[in-house]
Amino acid sequence: MYREHDKRYPEQDHDEHLVLDDHEEAPRRPRSRRVWLVAIGGVFTALVVVGGYGAYNVVSAVSGGSSDKGAGADATVSKGPQTPPTAAEADAVAKDFLAAWGRGDLTVAAGLTDRPEAARTALTSFHDGVSARKLTLTGTGAAAGTPSEPTVGYRVRAEFDGTSEAWEYDSTLGVVRAADGRILVRWAPAVIHPKLGAGKTLAVKTLPNPVSKPTDRKGRPLDSFPSLRSVLPQIAPPDGAKVVTGQAVVLSGGGSQEAEQLFVLTPPSAPQVKLTLDADLQQVAEDAVKQQSAGGKPASLVAVQPSTGNILAMAFAPQGEFNRAVGGGQAPGSTMKVITSAALLQAGMTPDTAAPCKETTNSPRTWHNDEPGSHLDYTLSDDFIHSCNTGFIDKGLEKLQPGTLASVARDQFGLGLQWRIGIPSRDATIPAPGNKDEAAAEYIGQGQIQVNSLLMASVAATVQSGTFRQPVLREDAKRVTAPGRLPADVAQSLRSMMARTATQGTAQAPMSGLSGQIGAKTGTVEAGSQATNSWFIAYRNDLAVAAEVEGGGHGNSAAGVAAAQVLKAGGGKG
Repeated sequence: MYREHDKRYPEQDHDEHLVLDDHEEAPRRPRSRRVWLVAIGGVFTALVVVGGYGAYNVVSAVSGGSSDKGAGADATVSKGPQTPPTAAEADAVAKDFLAAWGRGDLTVAAGLTDRPEAARTALTSFHDGVSARKLTLTGTGAAAGTPSEPTVGYRVRAEFDGTSEAWEYDSTLGVVRAADGRILVRWAPAVIHPKLGAGKTLAVKTLPNPVSKPTDRKGRPLDSFPSLRSVLPQIAPPDGAKVVTGQAVVLSGGGSQEAEQLFVLTPPSAPQVKLTLDADLQQVAEDAVKQQSAGGKPASLVAVQPSTGNILAMAFAPQGEFNRAVGGGQAPGSTMKVITSAALLQAGMTPDTAAPCKETTNSPRTWHNDEPGSHLDYTLSDDFIHSCNTGFIDKGLEKLQPGTLASVARDQFGLGLQWRIGIPSRDATIPAPGNKDEAAAEYIGQGQIQVNSLLMASVAATVQSGTFRQPVLREDAKRVTAPGRLPADVAQSLRSMMARTATQGTAQAPMSGLSGQIGAKTGTVEAGSQATNSWFIAYRNDLAVAAEVEGGGHGNSAAGVAAAQVLKAGGGKG
């Protein structure tokens, strides 16, 4: 123990003998000369030293270099006349601190700071949270500081299991002289990382599972298309594919601020799926459906590539409702006459076979045509291009057996075979008729038949290519094959009749100006007292389209206009 001369006394040029009393305060000696009494083994020894640093050295030497401050006590930084740490001293303590931290001796490292408890807690949190396999800390020399607190720079390199990439960053630490003379690292959370502050933590955390965002066939994004917003979440990853959960060093905490990723150890990944859709054609389809659904009329459109069965575009309206393009079920009207014609051709008729178009006919129900008048000289081809109901009903009842229409639709056009396109879809419903009235209705696409744009686009595609290829939204979808095949001569006859319809018949107006191999069929569906529903199927070269607009009127108006827009944009190549 020691007592210092009371500084309240004026300075004197001569020495004074100090009489120390346990009940009195010792008189202060002059600044230039201080007398310390150090108790060693019960004997007081007077030491005369100059300056605080000298006092520390002497006392330290006498006491064997120990300090009365343990590793768990914060050191008081001197604000008196003590000299600041030299560059060499700052470098030495920084070297020792970084070495202890790097080898994981956190208690020793914390003891080299002016706030050992806080430092040990923070260093332990960093060590446990980051869990680096190897931590390398390398001094980079003096950095900008203050005269009383030199600063040392260093570089951190953290290596982790499972990745060859290392997390590297630069930081600094300040060095101060404590009141007892020790050279210490000025502790602050930023010593660990420049962005680490009060209330914040650094740790390796699992990143949120990535969401797979399917793209079009060229890898372009699709999530901006209104009709696909409900479709894309239904796309499952390929069989056997796994989502890779990522990990990153994350800076979190600090109130309302969002967590910040500082280093990604393992990037998250989800299996990417390229759909068969074409973003350019999808945009045209979206615009076409939007135009025809003005006023709230439900509508849909699907475009299919006949040579592959790939679905190139799919749009529907209004948004927010179910996907009627692939999940709807409506009567297709006279577009069904494509399949009825296929059945009649296989029953012995040809496009040139006489098929009078009477103004009305009975089954016994009375049926009429969209246009008045009789055309008794019509052939099957004429009935087709002018969409004569009575001619198809009469020949259907004469030539076809109950259930024939459903068999041809299933075996040669693939309707009703439980398609798996990549998302849920609805299959065709073509029930066996219970009587002649029901059969007559089915021959012209009314009654209990239920289809959608996807199914009828496939019908057009089957005619164009001569082969049923189940439409798919992703190429790894499991396709079904039709039990039979459309006879080549029948397919050729159907193409001939659809070509005449596009150039001379009811589809002429919307198909006008389109070049290449073209074919079309219109459909107008009576829906009770409501406005008729508009249907249109067509192809141009290697692109087939079907569109429907509920309450859209005749087939060559609303649906025909929408389908033609898509054919014009995407059907130019053979």
